[in-house]
Amino acid sequence: MAELHDKPWTLETQDTLESLDVQTDEGLSESEVESRREQYGANRLKETTSRSTWQIFIEQFKSLIIGILAVAAILSFVFSQWIEGIAVLIAIVVNTAIGFFTELRAVRSMEALQELSSTTSKVRRAGKVQEVPSEELVPGDIVVLESGDVVPADLRLVEGSNVQINESSLTGESVPVSKTLEPLAEDIPLAERQNMLYKGTALTRGAGEGVVVATGMKTELGHISELAEQAGNEEKTPLEKRLDQLGRRLVWLTIAVAAVVAIAGIIVGKDLFLMVEIAIALAVAAVPEGLPIVATVALARGMWRMAKRNAIINELSAVETLGATSVICTDKTGTLTENRMTLSKMFLDAGEIAISGEALETEGKFTQDEQTLKPLEDQVLRAALEVGVLCNNAALQPEGSNESRVVGDPTEVALLIAGVKADLQREELLEQMPEVREEAFDSDRKMMATFHEVNNQYRVAVKGAPEAVLQASSSILTSSGEEQQISEQDKEDWRERGNQLAAKGLRILALAQKTVSSEDADPYQDLTFLGVVGLLDPPREDVRPAIKECQEAGIRVIMVTGDQPVTARNIGIAVGLTDDQQVDVVQGKEFKNPDQLSQQERDRIVQTPILARVSPEQKLTLITLHQDTNAVVAMTGDGVNDAPALRKADIGVAMGQRGTQVAKEAADMVLQDDAFSSIVAAVEQGRAIFNNIRKFTIYLLSGNAGEIIAVAATSLGNFPLALLPLQILYINVVNDAFPALALGLSEGNSSLMQHPPRGAKEAILTRRHWLAILGYGIVIAGALLGAFALAFQWLGMEQNQAVTVSFMTLGFTRLWHVFNMRDNSSGFLRNEVTTNPYVWGALVLCTGLLLIAVYVPFLSTALQTVDPGVNGWLLIIGMSLVPLVVGQMFKLIRHAKKGRKPSQRGKSDHSKN
Repeated sequence: MAELHDKPWTLETQDTLESLDVQTDEGLSESEVESRREQYGANRLKETTSRSTWQIFIEQFKSLIIGILAVAAILSFVFSQWIEGIAVLIAIVVNTAIGFFTELRAVRSMEALQELSSTTSKVRRAGKVQEVPSEELVPGDIVVLESGDVVPADLRLVEGSNVQINESSLTGESVPVSKTLEPLAEDIPLAERQNMLYKGTALTRGAGEGVVVATGMKTELGHISELAEQAGNEEKTPLEKRLDQLGRRLVWLTIAVAAVVAIAGIIVGKDLFLMVEIAIALAVAAVPEGLPIVATVALARGMWRMAKRNAIINELSAVETLGATSVICTDKTGTLTENRMTLSKMFLDAGEIAISGEALETEGKFTQDEQTLKPLEDQVLRAALEVGVLCNNAALQPEGSNESRVVGDPTEVALLIAGVKADLQREELLEQMPEVREEAFDSDRKMMATFHEVNNQYRVAVKGAPEAVLQASSSILTSSGEEQQISEQDKEDWRERGNQLAAKGLRILALAQKTVSSEDADPYQDLTFLGVVGLLDPPREDVRPAIKECQEAGIRVIMVTGDQPVTARNIGIAVGLTDDQQVDVVQGKEFKNPDQLSQQERDRIVQTPILARVSPEQKLTLITLHQDTNAVVAMTGDGVNDAPALRKADIGVAMGQRGTQVAKEAADMVLQDDAFSSIVAAVEQGRAIFNNIRKFTIYLLSGNAGEIIAVAATSLGNFPLALLPLQILYINVVNDAFPALALGLSEGNSSLMQHPPRGAKEAILTRRHWLAILGYGIVIAGALLGAFALAFQWLGMEQNQAVTVSFMTLGFTRLWHVFNMRDNSSGFLRNEVTTNPYVWGALVLCTGLLLIAVYVPFLSTALQTVDPGVNGWLLIIGMSLVPLVVGQMFKLIRHAKKGRKPSQRGKSDHSKN
């Protein structure tokens, strides 16, 4: 029976395991896991209470718009205008209902999105290492950790090699802490518990195994979480802040306009109550109260589209930044390439050996000069394969032959597969040569080593970068099976052989070994060099067209890799980054502090499309150099050391499959499929979202501007009012929301990625857009007033019937006006608006809402509408089409003029209305 100890750091390793009733080599059984999960619950912190349905409903009444409507209702009742008062209350209910249901759906969608990025942990259960959701861990689970992993629960370390932990999230100490296995004093402070790994901290170096001693709220992080005051509201994104600011400015501006109109109307002798009510209606009409709602829905919808394309957004602000991305710095392995490593070539002392079979195929032949080799009979070949299998943290499950049987780094998996082809199984080798120590891969040394006990001595297996392994080698195993001293010239020859493999687009790795008498010996001295292996990682099929799409969109793609320059150049040419066979490849060693670089050096680094041998630290310099040119930079990363670069970049992109938890938490976006094309799809979606928000903002404001101009014109002149207050409210609150929502849900114009990116600080509405809003407003007002005047003068209608004509003209004008929101470069009949099914649904719904405003008795009485008759409907249809015709003619003229001008690179010309 498991017993949790409240101070596990005081126990010996074995005592800790016994208290939890578990063995490291077996782990817990599935039945025991279920039992403990029922006892201890899920391994998750108490989540901040999500916004309830009731809270979302109440928040709809907190806006300035609702306050204005409430004042209108109160004034109506004060002046005994009961129908108007009730109608305004109905408008309040309708407005809040639209806001409530759309925001409720958006909030719940955002909460569901968070579940897509849940973390996983490697755990040993029933003797097998498997990946499980971190929240399913229970006390007693044996967790396997590697450099870059985030600790998923509180663990007592039971095995470890050079384990260092970043505990800054708990202790504030930024320097990584080295860990040991020895028990500690009972009263030792948390920061000095060197045998404990705490939830939320990160493994920055080494590898190890720990047994779970606390989960969920019982962890140290859980205790802190209980003490921390939970934030009441989430921080708004820059886009939301800009929309709020725009809304507030419009409110005060239109209140001022409404006051002027009301005072002027009273001066010319119009009814006091009528002018006050008109002033309030004008203020409401001028403010696009649906703007925040539609923006929220548009963002949420866009994030779902990105999620479907395997891009999970961690930061909502990243959605708008994506649309302005101008530089994408991407790594090679797994992003531009398949990350399905195959060991295809080996260079040993006897020469080059080819290995057949791709990816996870376990059948293959070893050939040299067209002669088939028996790898177990060739002493050097066997030694090299054994080192690749022993110096390895990957695992192959025995059953099946698909990817699910693989756990670990693709490079290490390829080494295991090569061993299987030679009938060398890792489990059998470990039985013969048990592993007693591991020297984890170090990004500075660029090597990894394991120690294996053999006949009271220790065989050291080493793999790593060729230059590092050659530097640590003093001898070489020759084809005759003898060790021979290796000279500097020999090392240079081996470097050249490695370059030959790299020139073929292969990733190269060197292997070495030695025998020592102590397991405490330095693994990286006096090694016996065995040879170099070449691993094939073919480019992804979708990368070349994706890069071409970026280039057409004015986005520069830069490959940043740790591989050799010749390998990087080969892959860069293969994926279409460049056609220049002699393209300049800048190496990381050429980077300096940005302040120490000359302008010529800066230009060379910024202009090159391929950078090789770049360390995570040097990525910071690269980002700085590009940002100094006002570029918006997206940077990919997967390792612990990539976290600073991911944070510094405008868009940090972490790899979902091979990325460390540290990288994922530092990033703005996580790619579930590690594919470059997913980045491009996310950028396109970011452009579409910003474009949609701009379009429905123009749509709402231009329609409202038309109302203001029309009502102000009739109010200031000695004319009957062309629109009544409730009619304005009806159009604005009921009829406009659905077309605006439809625009916000658009998938975007197919030409979005054929234009340069917009500026990062470009406003939602530029001077040109404000002029367009004013222009559209004048045309809409002209159509409304024209219909009103013709109904009076030409058709001789009574005032109520003429007002109904102008009311219906405005309603249908604003419906057809949605088609003016297409991009200038899109087609007249087939474009992002006409192909949007939500637009057509909104038009059908809003047409019905307009018709019932005339023909449903109670509503027609409240709105003071009457049947306009056949001639009235012909006039309504004709005049309501005028703004559409004028808008389309303007777009055709503008597009024709633009076609005659040379394109200006660097200026965004998409999303222009």
